[in-house]
Amino acid sequence: MIDDFKGDESWRLFRIIAEFTEGIDALSDLGFAISIFGSARVTSDNIYYEKAEQLARRLAQEGFATITGGGPGIMEAGNKGANECMGKSVGLNIDLPMEQSPNPYQNISLNYRYFFARKVMFVKHSMGYVCMPGGLGPLMSSSKH
Repeated sequence: MIDDFKGDESWRLFRIIAEFTEGIDALSDLGFAISIFGSARVTSDNIYYEKAEQLARRLAQEGFATITGGGPGIMEAGNKGANECMGKSVGLNIDLPMEQSPNPYQNISLNYRYFFARKVMFVKHSMGYVCMPGGLGPLMSSSKH
């Protein structure tokens, strides 16, 4: 049994390296970007959804890419605003059972298994951060993977 764990642990390192490599490669020419954090449970008729969409639209008009967690709610609004202005709209999706699915407004979409690799991409590729209501989850969460 211990030998199986050791083998699993070794291969896990390769999966982690692959997530970092894919993310860095895909975002290396992104340019200036802003990460928007916010609730996945906000609907499109919510004032904060509208504000996030307006903000991302304005950022795209000024040449900034928008990075979100790629899910619904505030994340969708951020991706939508950027995408509709032909800006770079990045979704850093996380693979969780019975959780979010990627929103349709991402023109750069990455999938992560490990929360910490995803967090690195939020920070590494952004020069600014916006926390809308409910947006502290990605910043505070941890993974047991």
